[in-house]
Order: sequence, then C-alpha cells, then structure tokens
Amino acid sequence: MSEPNGAALPSESERRLYQQILDQGGRVSFREAVEQDPTGVLRLMELGLLLHDAADQVLTAVNPRAVSDRISAELRAEGTRMLLRAEEMPTLLEDLTHAYDATPRRADRSSVVQHVDRTEQIRHRVLQLASEAYEEELSLHPGGAGPADLLEQALERTRRFLERGGTIRTVYEPTALLDGTTVRWAERVTGWGGRFRTLSEPFSRMLIFDRRVAVVPASADNSSAAFIEDPAVVSFLVAAFERDWERAERIQWRSAEHEGESVVPVHEQVGRLLAQGLTQKTIASRLGLGERTVAAHISRLRELHDAETLFQLGWQMRGAAEPQG
Repeated sequence: MSEPNGAALPSESERRLYQQILDQGGRVSFREAVEQDPTGVLRLMELGLLLHDAADQVLTAVNPRAVSDRISAELRAEGTRMLLRAEEMPTLLEDLTHAYDATPRRADRSSVVQHVDRTEQIRHRVLQLASEAYEEELSLHPGGAGPADLLEQALERTRRFLERGGTIRTVYEPTALLDGTTVRWAERVTGWGGRFRTLSEPFSRMLIFDRRVAVVPASADNSSAAFIEDPAVVSFLVAAFERDWERAERIQWRSAEHEGESVVPVHEQVGRLLAQGLTQKTIASRLGLGERTVAAHISRLRELHDAETLFQLGWQMRGAAEPQG
C-alpha cells in the first residue's frame, strides 16, 4: 500500500466534479460522468468518494465522513509522524461534508424515465436541461410560445445558444400567428437563426434536448411530465418530430411593430452578403458575428438550398437576389 499523504486528497477539479454530482442529487450515469471527466471519476472512485454500481451503471456519492475516517485510520497506522495530519482530515473534507448534508437525496430509480409533478418543478427541470443543451433543441408547442415574462428571461440564453452554433426548431399551431407574444418571440429568435413552422394537424407537446433527453406530458392537464433518457425511446420521438416538421408549413414571421416589413433572419443576411461575393471573414465583420457563427449559418443555407458546395450556394443566392422580371 502506498504511503497516505496530501496527494490522497481530491484536487480542486475533483472536488468540483464531486459537488456537481451532488447538485444532481448524488446519483449520476456512469457513462455521462466518465465522458465529462474520466480521470476525475477514477480518482474519486479510488478515494472512495464515488461508488460504482455495475448493475445499474450509475455512480453514487459516498458520505465524506466515511472516507475521512478510513484515511484517518490509515494515517494513524503509519505512526505518530502522521497523527496530526489524521486529526486534520475531517476539517480538510468539511466543505464536501457540508455540501453532502445540504443536498436532498435523489430517489433511487432503475428506470430511465423520470416523472416530475407540479408545474414549478417541471419548469425548473426544463430550464436546467435547456442550460445544459449544447447542440440542438427540438420542440412541438401546441398553441403559442408561452407567458411573456418567461420568454423574456429566456431570450439571452437563446441568443447565446444560437450564436455558438446551436440549432432550434419549433412547431406551433397556426393560431400562434395571432398571438403577439409568440410572434415577437419567433421574430427575435428567427433573426438569430432559429427556425419555426406551423402545423394544422393535431400534435402533442414535446421537448427534446441534444437528442439525449425528451420531455413529454404525463397527464392531460400538463401538471405532470415524463423526462425520458432511454436512447431508443428518444430516437423514436426524434423521428416523430422530424415527421411533423416535414409536414409543417414555413412561415415568414412579422410583428405589429414591424407591420409591412419582412423579418430578415441572420442566415438570410449572411446569404445576401455571400451572394455579393463577400468572404466568410468579411461577412462576420459586417454583421458583428464570430466566424464560427457565420460558418454555422452558411451550413444551414446549404441545407436549405440543397447546395453541395459553397460556390453553388453563392450562385443560387445571387439568383435569388436578382429582381424577378
């Protein structure tokens, strides 16, 4: 056995990882944790601060008191030279102990479907997933976009998400076009690169984040929601969204404040400048965007216009920009 010393304590990054696991209820997926920080997970398991359940493939946070007691016993066994260090051990892990005591324990669920009741708890969980999303948000929203105050709070997060290359696609009912709050929201988000359509056929409410977690109603009045992480089920729901998206109608969003004006999304502004022969770097400078953001918009334009090359896209955009005789 190697000599216990200060190196046996978790580093600052390992402490942060442990506290992140506590923030998620003290129980997380082994695969997701390893993808985030494989070295930190292995170190915390070695120290005994994380316990791996091989059957459920989850990691569970262990009470630091048990870890400090074990390490203290090892230190005492080394003799009086390490006795002082052993007495200090509970204090050295005091921050993690307080965090552990203050964290509500997550219920032990073997299922990959979690049911959440009460509107506030559902909203809190959805906001958490939205803040963690990195690549894509897909949503079916019967009716409109939601309360104006909640949308206002989400604007800045949505803008940042789209500008770093994320994708947002949303389907509303046609009646959303009559709701001023929804129109203003769609206009703003469209200007940043989000995409909205309307579907006249009946469809159910659904949110999907990064094709990893899906949220669907678990009751008729939407007072309960199911948060689904089963890859097979999420894949099925993504396919259902894609079918609805293909049937939905493209809309040119306008608001009462811009009556008579067409909304010009960022990707269309990029397309117009591209048609003028400007480079990606020049377009980024002209629109005040990052080059990666412009590249993401060009990628969307190539998809929309089915262009295989940048030259072909520029040619098509120039054709679209010419006045029709």
